[in-house]
Amino acid sequence: MASKLLDAAVVGGGPVGVYLGALLAHGGLDVQVLERRAAPVGHSRAIGIHPPALESFDRIGVTPSILAEGVRIDRGFLRSEGRTFGGLSFNSVSDRHPYIVSLPQHRTESLLAARLEALRPGALRRGVDVEGLKDEGGSVRLRAHTASGTEEVRARMVIGADGGNSFVRTAVGIGVRRHMHRDTYLMGDFTDTTEDGTAAVIWLEPGGVVESFPLPGRLRRWVVHLNRPAQEPTAEELSGLIEERTGIAVDPAGNTMISGFGVRTQSADRMVAARTILVGDAAHQVSPIGGQGMNLGWLDAAALAPILIQTARTGDTDESALARFERRRMRSAAVAANMARINMAMGRPVSGFGLRARDLLLQALLTRPVRGVLARAYSMRWL
Repeated sequence: MASKLLDAAVVGGGPVGVYLGALLAHGGLDVQVLERRAAPVGHSRAIGIHPPALESFDRIGVTPSILAEGVRIDRGFLRSEGRTFGGLSFNSVSDRHPYIVSLPQHRTESLLAARLEALRPGALRRGVDVEGLKDEGGSVRLRAHTASGTEEVRARMVIGADGGNSFVRTAVGIGVRRHMHRDTYLMGDFTDTTEDGTAAVIWLEPGGVVESFPLPGRLRRWVVHLNRPAQEPTAEELSGLIEERTGIAVDPAGNTMISGFGVRTQSADRMVAARTILVGDAAHQVSPIGGQGMNLGWLDAAALAPILIQTARTGDTDESALARFERRRMRSAAVAANMARINMAMGRPVSGFGLRARDLLLQALLTRPVRGVLARAYSMRWL
């Protein structure tokens, strides 16, 4: 018996794949989201949800749940060597959501998955490892391994949302350009004993950047630039670096998560190959410094969903619409990658004349005429 023909199959059930699945289900499509992992991952690197993503989440009615759990960051401060250079307000970046919401990725993913389940029960299938892909002209055939054995999934369109090491991208022969950066970081979540409340704070210190962001549950995430790769990171090491650079004492006993990471950026040569399309990290990875990667993937999904819904309704693939989607999203990814490179460069250790030059640049960037532009950039209004 031939397998059922789906309107769309999304390979990868992370936050981008699940959101795309929910958008398609909301549009009436018969969609499955195929996730290799049998259970959700509890560890979260990404936490920031930017205004354009929140506005897009409004389409499927999940934003209220996110706002109920998350922390709304409506301002940020920039400090160095005991001085506050100035701040940014996000009050004018969106009429509906003039803030960035801080919520651990696994909770955002869970809320999106719950919405997908409500829209199309059973659409998210965990423990399904896609290991074969064949474009048959009018449809795409996937071969997948499950706990029950091997099965086939057929769909009019297949979307690869399966991360930086995307199987889908390799299967359709799309090349990728990669770059490993020399920057490394140490990150951890601690009980928040600061007086910064719901504000984000960045310290550009001579020894390297220190960033902190509020989290739900009276926690605060800290990220520091390292001058060497993290071997076996500890809460004590991170706490010591924070105090050394900022003077703020963070109690290691209040640590709930610790992680060291390097930075890899990459860009696929294209996002569309006939009936197969890439989104999120499968198409482009940017530095996590600046918190744009996950949001960039969500905006890919928001731009692609109407095209796929129209394709399902008419039965015809709109190649010109897909070409415009690819061109615009690759341009947005390039802008995000450039911003991430600037963020990393600004956060590296600096001394002497370089330190003075950076201070002058910061003072110029935080003047009244420029602050609004900077707030729009960091809230991803241009992407």
